[in-house]
Amino acid sequence: MFWVIFAVFFGACVGAGATGGLFPPGAWYRALKKPVWTPPDWVFPVTWMVLYICMALAGARAAVQPDNALAMAFWALQIAFNGLWTPVFFGLRQIRLGMAVVSALWLSVFGAMLALWQVDWIAGALFVPYLTWVTIAAALNATVWRLNPAEAARPA
Repeated sequence: MFWVIFAVFFGACVGAGATGGLFPPGAWYRALKKPVWTPPDWVFPVTWMVLYICMALAGARAAVQPDNALAMAFWALQIAFNGLWTPVFFGLRQIRLGMAVVSALWLSVFGAMLALWQVDWIAGALFVPYLTWVTIAAALNATVWRLNPAEAARPA
C-alpha cells in the first residue's frame, strides 16, 4: 500500500513539474542578466527529479501516520505553489509576481517540513534539501529582479 500512496504523491509532483515542459525558459530567460552563480541548465531537471522523489517519499511516509492533517495540508499547499511558479515566471514573464509566488512556496515548504517532522522525522528530513533548493531559487529570482529592473517592471 505504501508504494501506491507514494505513486499518488509522485504523480502530484510530476504534475507540478510538467509546467517546466509547458513553460520552458526559452530565449526570454536566456536574454536576462543573471548572477554568475546561476546553476547551469542541466542542473534544474536533475535536481527537481531528486527533490520530487524525496517529496513523494515524505508525503507517503506521513500519509500513513496518525495525526497527519497539518502535514498533509502543508504538503498540498507547497505542491500548489510549486506548480504555480513556472507559469508565472516563464509563462507570464512576471519576475515580481514570481518572487511573490516563490516566497509563498518557501513559507509553505518550511511549514511542511516542520509539520512533517512532527509526524515522521524522516519525512521532515526529506524536505530539507527541498527547502535549500527553494532558498536558492528565491535568491536567483530576487537577483534576476534586481539585475533586470526594466523587465521586472513590465506590466502583466
